[in-house]
Amino acid sequence: MNLVMICERFPPDVGGLATSGARIASTLTRLGHSVDVLVWSRQIPPGLLETKTINNARIHRLGRFSNWDLTLQHTLNVLDWLNEQNRFDLIWGHYLQPAGFLAVLYAKGKAIKSVISARGNDVDQMMFPPGDFARLKWTLDSATQVTSVSNELAGKIKTIQGDDFPIVTLPNVVDLKIFSPAPPDKALRHQLGIKEDEIILGFNGELRHKKGLPFLPMALAKVRKVMPAVLLVIGEIRAREQSSIAAFASEDPETAARIISTDHIERPEEVASHLNICDLILQPSVWDGLPNALLEAMACQKLVLASNAGGIPEVINDGDNGIIIPKTQLHRLGDAVLEILEFSDDQKKFIKLNARRTVEERFTSDKEEQAIKVLMKSLF
Repeated sequence: MNLVMICERFPPDVGGLATSGARIASTLTRLGHSVDVLVWSRQIPPGLLETKTINNARIHRLGRFSNWDLTLQHTLNVLDWLNEQNRFDLIWGHYLQPAGFLAVLYAKGKAIKSVISARGNDVDQMMFPPGDFARLKWTLDSATQVTSVSNELAGKIKTIQGDDFPIVTLPNVVDLKIFSPAPPDKALRHQLGIKEDEIILGFNGELRHKKGLPFLPMALAKVRKVMPAVLLVIGEIRAREQSSIAAFASEDPETAARIISTDHIERPEEVASHLNICDLILQPSVWDGLPNALLEAMACQKLVLASNAGGIPEVINDGDNGIIIPKTQLHRLGDAVLEILEFSDDQKKFIKLNARRTVEERFTSDKEEQAIKVLMKSLF
């Protein structure tokens, strides 16, 4: 069938939302569907539309205007143009707002079916001011099918819609061939300027407040009082939150100097190489969905310390395949790191092996493909 996916982010944009959108679009094309992806971009002039084909999907990038009102109205015109060419059977909104809302709005106007996908903190953003609870409720009520990245997020939606509200859970998944354990690359370590005696604490993804940014520098400072250590951000620090790092640097410049950011890494193979030089991966989310970054680290058979935010406890069984720190105790992140580094080699090996095994058993692309196949059959 013909379908259009509306995304706020799509590669080369950074973050899990972009990654999951590209993966699902690719899966849909692999299942034989004709897929157009409409994504907003700040990298091209407002109103300009650029189109290219990637992995058999047609990717249309529309330049964003300074406000969403103008952007969404122009998007409706683009959807009309695309629909005239392809006669869509389905619209998929990837993230509840604005993509999900617009998908449902357009689908209802054209009497076609819609799927909306809750991915992270989109429910919270719309539930509380300055969000729009009425719009959230209308979007959930009006969609043909709602999907969620975790059972925890599905539970939030059922709190709003009722326990019998139908939701399909589509967890994130990982390419196990790319994200796999490998010996640490000593040359990469040297290239990054990391000393041989420094413990490498890793964070994978776009670092921002929701991912625990306020707690990571403090944890690094705590660890460095005991042993040499560096915080390796495998990705970038969100521009508007650089001020947090700057404020910390003014108080502890020596520790701040040992926060190393790679900036955005395009190739997944390079991300895996960076993960494999880390001694411990930190995922101290304040709130979250089910992070791609967490699954990637576990697939690389890394020791992971994560909060219990969002769907993370659906993946990590504390002490078995990773370590959980309550999100209410993130101020003790440094203490938790020191405790884990004191684990015996056998204990660390046990947790690492179970981490990889968990991803192999539950979070692989073939399982996602089968779930999407069942979902699409249920719609038609």
